[in-house]
Amino acid sequence: MKIEIKNISKKFNDTHAVKNLSFAIEENKTLGLLGPNGCGKTTSIGMFLGLIKPTSGSIEIDGIDINHADRTEILSCMNFASPYVELPKKLTVKQNLEIYGRLYGVKKLQDRIDEIANDLNLNLFIDKKTGELSSGQRNRVSLAKSLINKPKILFLDEPTASLDPDIGDFVRNYLDYYKKNNEITILLASHNMNEVERLCDKIIMMKSGEIVDQGTCEELINKHGRKNLEETFLKIVRENNK
Repeated sequence: MKIEIKNISKKFNDTHAVKNLSFAIEENKTLGLLGPNGCGKTTSIGMFLGLIKPTSGSIEIDGIDINHADRTEILSCMNFASPYVELPKKLTVKQNLEIYGRLYGVKKLQDRIDEIANDLNLNLFIDKKTGELSSGQRNRVSLAKSLINKPKILFLDEPTASLDPDIGDFVRNYLDYYKKNNEITILLASHNMNEVERLCDKIIMMKSGEIVDQGTCEELINKHGRKNLEETFLKIVRENNK
């Protein structure tokens, strides 16, 4: 499924959180959204999910404006993961996956739970309450929830935040494997430059709610004459702070 963002803006009172975003994510591609804290990444994802209404502009999924159409069918093909959105703490991991699976109408739900639990190594704590898990374990459960319905569009907000390096690498390996073996369009918001460089086909850099540059990782590095994406990002952000 293709995503087209056309001149999206969001104002809170007199403050522009997001201003005139326009870009497209081609079907089965991964786009990275990079920017410092407060640049509008999370607000943007909220609008793309239909959780926040844009002040202006449109969000189209396969040509359908999600804010002016029956969104039920479109939203059933989407999902998201974020460490900043907590799952019900008093429910076990398995209960959480069962509830979200039912909400999405997943067929053969128990088989799907078994599959995703094996893939993400959840079985050691699948019967524990989510509130008793470590932050890293909760992140993996959130990722499992986001894939329970085998979405065609996936929004990921800092999916490896607070993970130990080895678990973070495991999650990145799994995401890389998953996107190569499934038809899925992904938007990834992250501070992790290696993660974005490894997983994304195209990158958008944001500052103060606006796009300040975009392109492939190689294009951006060459354009700004830097050695890697992190140096490129720091150069762009510092230039726009002047």
